[in-house]
Amino acid sequence: MGRIHHEECPVCGKKNINPLLTVTDHSVSKENFVIWQCADCSLRFTQDVPDEASIAAYYNSPDYISHSNTNNGFINKTYQKVKLYTLEEKAKLIRAKTGKDTGTLLDMGCGTGAFLNVMVQKGWKVQGIEPDYDARKMARDLYRLEVDEPSVLPQLAPGSFDAITLWHVLEHVHHLHGYLAKLKDTLTPDGRLFIAVPNYQSLDAAVYRLQWAAYDVPRHLYHFSPKALEELMKRNGLNVVEKKAMWFDSFYISLLSSKYKNGKPNYFGSIVAGLRSNALALIDNDRCSSLIYIIAKA
Repeated sequence: MGRIHHEECPVCGKKNINPLLTVTDHSVSKENFVIWQCADCSLRFTQDVPDEASIAAYYNSPDYISHSNTNNGFINKTYQKVKLYTLEEKAKLIRAKTGKDTGTLLDMGCGTGAFLNVMVQKGWKVQGIEPDYDARKMARDLYRLEVDEPSVLPQLAPGSFDAITLWHVLEHVHHLHGYLAKLKDTLTPDGRLFIAVPNYQSLDAAVYRLQWAAYDVPRHLYHFSPKALEELMKRNGLNVVEKKAMWFDSFYISLLSSKYKNGKPNYFGSIVAGLRSNALALIDNDRCSSLIYIIAKA
């Protein structure tokens, strides 16, 4: 199995990097992985991660939520119910920030196609890219969507899309800079890139520490702070123009984190942790459990 060992920061390229945390893969392998941090841009990243040829085995779980419509267990049932509301909210955000009622949209890592389906119903012309075969098949079976494999990304025409969305996807991408360069190329001049990622500077991350579910090693290759994400965009000719809080994520992540910490979910404790995290984020948006970054070409 190939492993990737970084000698410099994957975002800023500086060598001022050091080990910080040892975190367990709770959902698949039970292996431990070390998270390092860059003292310059503040990125955290998983060191010695499986390479692209080896990582698929670490997604091999029937409960991996973005690749299934599973309703098994309270946590997944809750996720699926909240998802229906958040899909509509995402659609509103796309239309508001692009200034378009209809347009062209690319959803990277589109999973089973639920968001694409919502946008189709609203009159948008869509394309989805998803590496997981079963998720692509489910998109076809559920929504009659023909979702592409990642190999089509280099073939996309420049200036093709008014909106490109990555809902909790960027943290999974091995080649950050090349990937963003291609997405920038396929965006229209006034188009918008929407990137949602977890935020390790949130209060729920501080509460659950090593059991914080959003570390999700080794599937999450990077762990962003707002500073690190903005630095990554700047280095690729992109500007963060706005940040939006994802209020439900603090509850879902806290619920899953409590399961990792205690062996079973602590429903009351996770609700309290989520409320506290969101209360702090109301004062300081950069402390929200997850953020949507709305990004334009520089």
